[in-house]
Amino acid sequence: MPAMKFRDATQDDLAAIVGLLADDTLGANREIAPPPVADCYISAFQAIDADPNNRVIVAEDAEGVAGCLQLTLIPNLSHQGAWRAQIEAVRVAGRLRGQGVGRALFDHAIDEARRAGCAMVQLTTDRTRPDAFSFYEQIGFTHSHAGMKMRL
Repeated sequence: MPAMKFRDATQDDLAAIVGLLADDTLGANREIAPPPVADCYISAFQAIDADPNNRVIVAEDAEGVAGCLQLTLIPNLSHQGAWRAQIEAVRVAGRLRGQGVGRALFDHAIDEARRAGCAMVQLTTDRTRPDAFSFYEQIGFTHSHAGMKMRL
């Protein structure tokens, strides 16, 4: 794996992050690829950045942003009030897929969740992504629940 640095994203990273989100079979149909970065992403990032329980984390190599994910810490009444971490919007640059960047990014995010006192980490993934299911199982996630969504 190439040398990676992990850090919280800044608004200056938005073009690269949205580019990663759009460079994907599903994202190509739902994201607005920059440039410029659409206002909807700027507003969302500002809300995430202002929330102490929300972070966008980037993996960075010598060429720039190489991957990203959103880590959200969620207080919970169940499981005896245990906090949990939700991981969403995971992407690795096409040039680096299959080189361990995703695993390292998850290791970093899981370590951050542990440091924050979370008792579990959860995620959702689209059913049309069998490679993602396989990857998540390889790093220790299990199919424990069925997720559902309602578009509003």
